[in-house]
Amino acid sequence: MVGNLQTASPGFHVSLGERATRIEKCGVSFAFRHFLALLSSLVFLTACSDFMSPVKETPAPTEYQFNYWLLNRTYLFEDELDKLDPDGDSVQALYKVLDDPYTRYVPPSKSEAATQQMNTSIVEGDLGMEYMLAPDEEHPLFVYRVYPESPAAKAGVPRYGNIISINGREITDIADMAVYDSIVEQTKKITLKIAIDDSIHTYKMKKETIYAPTVFVDTIDGMEYIQITEFKLTTLDQKDGSLGELRSHLDSTSDVKDVRVLDLRNNPGGHVSQCVGMADLFVKKGMLSSRHWRSFNGEGKAIHFNDKRYATTGDPGENGKFLILVNRNSASCAEIFTSAVTELAPIPVVGQTTFGKGIGQTTWNTKDGALAIITNLEFITPKGSSYNKTGIEPDYPCDSFESIYDCVADAAKSEFGKKKSGKASILPRMKIIPKKRSIGGAHTESEDDISYFSNKVSLTEE
Repeated sequence: MVGNLQTASPGFHVSLGERATRIEKCGVSFAFRHFLALLSSLVFLTACSDFMSPVKETPAPTEYQFNYWLLNRTYLFEDELDKLDPDGDSVQALYKVLDDPYTRYVPPSKSEAATQQMNTSIVEGDLGMEYMLAPDEEHPLFVYRVYPESPAAKAGVPRYGNIISINGREITDIADMAVYDSIVEQTKKITLKIAIDDSIHTYKMKKETIYAPTVFVDTIDGMEYIQITEFKLTTLDQKDGSLGELRSHLDSTSDVKDVRVLDLRNNPGGHVSQCVGMADLFVKKGMLSSRHWRSFNGEGKAIHFNDKRYATTGDPGENGKFLILVNRNSASCAEIFTSAVTELAPIPVVGQTTFGKGIGQTTWNTKDGALAIITNLEFITPKGSSYNKTGIEPDYPCDSFESIYDCVADAAKSEFGKKKSGKASILPRMKIIPKKRSIGGAHTESEDDISYFSNKVSLTEE
C-alpha cells in the first residue's frame, strides 16, 4: 500500500517517467527504470542507437547495505547515526543499536502479515464477536459486541446474551475463559448456547475471515459513546476505512443535539491520513496537524520536509456537542486526533494523561521484500506544542476506572448543562475483554516502493 507523506521531489518523478519511456523505446528492459532514477550520469540512454558502449556495472547492494543507506537518510534522531556499522552483515543487529523502540526491521517472511496488520482490520478465522466478563455471575461470559456481516451476526447471536456453553462445554467459571478461547481458536465450527430474556437459544456458526469494525456506538447512562478502537485504512468500510465508518455514523445522526462522547481509550493509533481526516470531521477551520520529517530527494540526499494539514468546513461533526475520553493507552494517532479536535473545535478532554508518542514511522519496502519501519516524523499540536514523552493532559482529570462514567457525566454537566441519566447501563459493571488489536502507532508509507534501488544501484553516502 502506498501513502502520501514520504515523497521524492517533483523533478525526480518527471525524470523517472521520461527515462523509462526512452528506455522502453530503445528496447531496454523495464527493470532498469528504477535503476536509472538515481543514476543521472547515464545520459547516453536518452536516444536510441544500434550500438551502446559497454558500461561497467556497479555491484549489487546487499540487504544490509540497503538498510544502512535508508537509515542514514530517514532516521529522525541523527545524533544516533554514528552507531550504525557500515560493514556489518546482520540487518536485525543494525536496527537494534538504535535507541528508538519503534524503528524496526520486519524480515521478508513476516512482511506480508505485518502489512496486513498495519493497514487493515482483517481477522482471520473468527466468529466476529467479543465477550465481556461478569465475575459474580453463574455463567460469567456475556456477548459484548457482534460485528456486522460476521458469522455471529448471520447466526443471530444477541448482544449481552449470557454464554452458557460452547461446543457442549459449559462455561461456569472465570477459568473457563481459557477453555472458551482455546475452542474458538482451534475449532472451525462453533455451537453456542446463549441465555437471553430468560430463555436459552442455540447458535451454530462457522468461522470466517472478516473485516472488523473500528467504530462502535454504545449508550451508557443515557449518553452516546462513540468508541474508536484504531485508525485503519481498510476496515468494515473497505473503501474509506475508519474514516468512512465514523463519517457514516455522524451523517446518519447529524440531527442529534445531545452530548456525545468520542471514546479513544486504549486506542494505540494507526494511519496518519485516517486520524487527521477523522479530526477534520469535527473542526471547521484551522491547521489540524503540523509535522516535520526526514527523508531523501531524487538524488538520494537526506533532507528535511515540513507539512501542514488544514481543516475543511461542512463536515457532520462540526456542530455537535462532544467530549473526548482518553486514558494512558491512548497513543500516537489517537493523540494527533485528540490534540487537533480539542485545540480547534474546541472539545474538552476527560480521563487520564495520554501515552505521549509524538513521533511517527514510515514503512518502506526493502529490496529483498522486507519492511523497514523507521521513525522519521515528529508531530506538533495545532497550537505548536510537542506532547512526545509527556502526553496530552485532560481538561477533566479522572484516574479511577470505577468512576470514569461519573467523571464524564460531571464534565458534560459543566460544559453543556447535561444532567446525568437516572438509568444505569450494564456496561460499567462489566469487565470488557477486548479483541487483541494491532501495535498502533502513527504510520505513513513511502509514496514509492523504492524498488528503483535495483540490484544495480550503488548506495553511496551523501
